Amino acid sequence: MIDSFQSYKSRIESVLDTQLGSVKAPKKLKDAMKYGVFNGGKRIRPLLCYLTTEALGKTLDQADGIASAIELNHCYSLIHDDLPAMDDDELRRGLPTLHIQYDEATAILTGDALQALAFESLAFDQHLDSKVKVELIQVLSRASGASGMVSGQMMDMAAVHHKISKSELTEMHNRKTGDLISCSVRAGAILGRGSPEEEEGLQAFGYALGLAFQVRDDILDEIGNACVMGKLQGSDVAKEKNTFVSAYGLNGAEAYLIQLQQQAQEALLPLGDRAQALSDLSTFIIQRNY
Repeated sequence: MIDSFQSYKSRIESVLDTQLGSVKAPKKLKDAMKYGVFNGGKRIRPLLCYLTTEALGKTLDQADGIASAIELNHCYSLIHDDLPAMDDDELRRGLPTLHIQYDEATAILTGDALQALAFESLAFDQHLDSKVKVELIQVLSRASGASGMVSGQMMDMAAVHHKISKSELTEMHNRKTGDLISCSVRAGAILGRGSPEEEEGLQAFGYALGLAFQVRDDILDEIGNACVMGKLQGSDVAKEKNTFVSAYGLNGAEAYLIQLQQQAQEALLPLGDRAQALSDLSTFIIQRNY
């Protein structure tokens, strides 16, 4: 992570630690929730929310609730995505996946608990008025539910073992990854009451960045260092999953990544110099090696 973003990462981890510390649950479940959240995540989504909020002139206190809610939802989705019935992964970020570290039933319940905690934390946020809370809950629930991330996960599962078109691949990842990333910047725009032009630009930025994030993941699955990535190289190919590398070829995927980076940068133009931190974070995301 870029040093200039470390303070934001530390902030969201402090917020998450406080929230998980206040959970009243059996010790095994509480420990599993902490294991699923504090496992080396980059915290890209809450960082995007924080940076957008600041770019539009609001304080980070107002963004803590939605930033943590987005990250809790993201963490729950990874736990469920790793399950034997879905991707059946044994490693995430170099550590045993939660169903390996504990057991499958605990992993399912931990994901359920984190999703519920996300909306609970947002509903009880003392820094937001009721109208803003409702708007944020609407945006997050749509981005992470049946019309968003869950839909993308379903499309991903249905596409295993058979080839899908490039447009279908793009739609799948717009839902699976792009909706929650776009929600992260859109939430900041809601808090900052951005102009229609700014909100439209931020939403376009989020979707371009979401696709770029996945394209980079697929490239790393092909050429990345397994020790750095914390997972086995070539795992998607072994499972016969559709990737941007399988659809475009390695060189084509790298060219598409550059195109998406340009789209993301152009989408930030309505914010002018205020978007510099968002631009820097997007560059890190697109060039990362893990």
